[in-house]
Amino acid sequence: MAGTGTATGEAAARTAGRGAGRWIERWDPEDESFWRHHGRRIARRNLVLSIVCEHIGFSVWSLWSVMVLFMGPQYGIDAAGKFFLVAVPTLVGAVLRVPYTFAVARFGGRNWTVCSVALLLVPTAAAVFALRPGTSYTVFLLVAALAGVGGGNFASSMTNINSFYPLRKKGWALGLNAGGGNIGVPVVQLLGLLVIATAGADRPRLVLAVYLPLIVVAAVLAALFMDNLRPVRNDTGAAREAARDPHTWIVSLLYVGTFGSFIGYSFAFGLVLQTQFARTPLQAASLTFIGPLLGSLVRPVGGRLADRYGGARITLANFAAMALATGVVILASARHSLEVFLAGFVVLFVLSGLGNGSTYKMIPGIFQAKALAKGLTGEAVAAHGRRLSGAVMGLTGAVGALGGLGVNLAFRQSFQSAGTGTPAFVAFLGCYALCSAVTWAVYLRRTAATVAVRDREAAEPALAEV
Repeated sequence: MAGTGTATGEAAARTAGRGAGRWIERWDPEDESFWRHHGRRIARRNLVLSIVCEHIGFSVWSLWSVMVLFMGPQYGIDAAGKFFLVAVPTLVGAVLRVPYTFAVARFGGRNWTVCSVALLLVPTAAAVFALRPGTSYTVFLLVAALAGVGGGNFASSMTNINSFYPLRKKGWALGLNAGGGNIGVPVVQLLGLLVIATAGADRPRLVLAVYLPLIVVAAVLAALFMDNLRPVRNDTGAAREAARDPHTWIVSLLYVGTFGSFIGYSFAFGLVLQTQFARTPLQAASLTFIGPLLGSLVRPVGGRLADRYGGARITLANFAAMALATGVVILASARHSLEVFLAGFVVLFVLSGLGNGSTYKMIPGIFQAKALAKGLTGEAVAAHGRRLSGAVMGLTGAVGALGGLGVNLAFRQSFQSAGTGTPAFVAFLGCYALCSAVTWAVYLRRTAATVAVRDREAAEPALAEV
């Protein structure tokens, strides 16, 4: 442990990050005194740098949603092929979220952040060499798949920040971390718009040239100023326990409806505008960023509302509103009304961002409630919640990202078979209805919140407040 032998536990926690490897030996954010005097400042510094690194990761992950706007007829790829090209990094990013979750405890949050950010150089540099007419579709698929590493960053970043903050602050902190990362989607889309508007639709490498030095700078900042937490350990038992818990898969389904919508719509929005409404690359790029930007900005608001009113309540209201907005989009799509379509789609983005924040806040709340139901008290409750919620966040993030793959494949099939996105939106409406029903039945139905404890060994947690 870094620091002097006479340092107090709290002072050691403050100074340990300055030792070899920047390891902090003691971390107890639930201790009010520790948090107020030392923990809050350290957590805030790590949160800011985590947001920066995750932001760039999201930009790289969503890179091909922008690159396809540059790919005109000379590339020889039809709309269905472009939707599939955009879907590939979504799939890879979803799969990588599981190992990325456990990498934090294995290597340390700071160490893994440096490594995962540096890895972003690979897909960015590969795209520089691949983006030219005449490149085979197979090569494009392989290079797009490399961009999936940017999607994995979300899981490790969220797991890391979850460990830094006390339960009462997790909704806001996780919302800021995820929202700041999500903004990477509209930022890369805005950059694409700037390049198309100023240099033309044949200069996609200018976008990539911006990100290569940014990746290097982010990796250096993470190495210099982030910290590893020694108390965070890999726990394969927690992973197995999380996988067996039905709430893991229930919340994952809800996250498919929120984050799956956000990332799927973000990747597909520009292509939908080009294919269904015959927008030019410049016209599509000038509209594509609006929804992802607003959805990213409101994600912390969803976490804050969940901290105050309960994640389940906010999530249920959010899914009901998403269903209504989807109905508006279906009507506009059928009538080919671009203005109404844009309004409905932007509302969907905003709601998906709110739902992302509220759904993720439910995770630590659920496992804290389960710990209380088991009769645990004090620090044991917080330790149990941290132990399981980190593993669940990785699994939930992976499954939710697969929802983005489903969105893009649904659009691909919809345009192939019907020449319009309307059938896909009908399917999304059914998904939101299902998520609403599940949220109410599991977390808000009266019997779920007021189960009589007839057998203490079979006691169930009260989940209405999660």
